Amino acid sequence: MRLPGYLFVILLLFCSTAVAQEGISPDPQAQEAFSDEWDDFDDWEEFEDPFAVEEVTIADPLERLNRATFWFNDRFYFYLLKPTARAYRIVPSPARQSVQNFFSNIAFPVRFINNTLQGKFAAAGNETRRFLLNSTVGVAGLFDPATQHGWHASNEDFGQTLGHYGAGGGFYLVIPFIGPSTLRDGAGRIVDYYLAPLNYMLEWEELLAVRSYEAVNDVSLDDDTYEKLIEQAIDPYLFIRNAFIQRRQALIRR
Repeated sequence: MRLPGYLFVILLLFCSTAVAQEGISPDPQAQEAFSDEWDDFDDWEEFEDPFAVEEVTIADPLERLNRATFWFNDRFYFYLLKPTARAYRIVPSPARQSVQNFFSNIAFPVRFINNTLQGKFAAAGNETRRFLLNSTVGVAGLFDPATQHGWHASNEDFGQTLGHYGAGGGFYLVIPFIGPSTLRDGAGRIVDYYLAPLNYMLEWEELLAVRSYEAVNDVSLDDDTYEKLIEQAIDPYLFIRNAFIQRRQALIRR
């Protein structure tokens, strides 16, 4: 009998944590998200003061629920995802980087289609040549010679496409296991799901396991970015909400 998907994922992560070699102490300002969205926080230098809490235009009618989800994601990260990722660091860093490269390469259609929908044809062309080079010279995307040539990924998604055409963010959402989002970006995630070829190649139980593995791999490569950024935040929830909205607005305007 096949396990339900969510039980399979929990079992997978639980078994992985059993081999952890070092502990980690909980912190009330722990990591917010189990999500690819953390890639969006790589360019903090573009903010004059990343620790300043500025008022941003976003409705948050579900703040009580969002804060509860924030706390849930926070605990999930600290008690399960982060220890698993630390244990997984037994795998050499170049191998883990190749895994991340592979998942990025296979998501090419999402970036290509969204660039095309926004009329960013040069960026769409860049995504095409990245995919062709990385899929061949880069051995099915395990290596990233395109970036070495200065051909960087654009990381466009359908939430940005909607924003490009004037769709507002709606209201703020914190999604379980995923993290900060908005009504617009949440809807965009659904569209992007159907643009990603991997989602058609696997049964949903297998897909959950693969996406869980991808998340563990990504966190294993991260150098505690979130913890370092919010260690001085008075209210981590507000900090993440405001920084996320500012970042999404910047991505849409570029």
